[in-house]
Amino acid sequence: MEDIHIERRDSIAHVILNRPSVRNAVTFAMWREIAATFSALAGDRKVRGVVLKGAGKDFSVGADISEFETVRDERHQSAAYEVAVDTCSGAIAALGKPVVAAISGYCLGGGCHLALACDFRFGDHTATVGIPAAKLSIVYGLQSVQRLLALTGVSNAKRILYSADRYSAKEAASMGLIDELHEDPGLAADEFLRRLAVNAPLSIAGAKYMLNGLSSDIGGLDPAAVQRLIDEASDSEDFKEGRRAFAEKRSPRFRGA
Repeated sequence: MEDIHIERRDSIAHVILNRPSVRNAVTFAMWREIAATFSALAGDRKVRGVVLKGAGKDFSVGADISEFETVRDERHQSAAYEVAVDTCSGAIAALGKPVVAAISGYCLGGGCHLALACDFRFGDHTATVGIPAAKLSIVYGLQSVQRLLALTGVSNAKRILYSADRYSAKEAASMGLIDELHEDPGLAADEFLRRLAVNAPLSIAGAKYMLNGLSSDIGGLDPAAVQRLIDEASDSEDFKEGRRAFAEKRSPRFRGA
């Protein structure tokens, strides 16, 4: 079975993360495939909206950490991995059509990264949202931090990133991580997008482009300094310890180096 499955329902496309046996953990190849999928949807005039969701009970537990030893072992591999991740989220955000993440179950780390790139996030009562980067000695990517900040505000963004905690659907909604709660978020997203589909596509595309741009002012940051912090974390012993602890199902013992 393909890891990314696409269902077309009239003018709405459903992009489905299709690894339910591992809670839809996203592989390196999948980041690239999702990017290609959304780039292709950009040129499909019949598609007026997209629902992004996971197969089974979960949206996504995030990046597939089991493959990090081979695809994200040090700063150079980490840099290539982050390019793939950012290209993926960039393709979602740049799609000139509304995109709704339909969230059930776990939406963690890289899964949250995908949801943040969408225009809206609909969840149900089972949704559990969090970013466990601080438990793995990973510096979360700049684009995702910017999106997190725009949605939640600086205090909540710091709480989410510093604590690496998981938040219930109700807590996530109060923080701005989830926009609406529904019994069936996939169905609600589909119905919502059908209402939007009768409006002018060029109007929506123009509004999306401007709003995304206005909410992403990162001009005050030094990109080189940001990359240095990401590289130092990627090359650290703490990153290796985080992966070992995850695999061994124990609490990590970090030393800050």
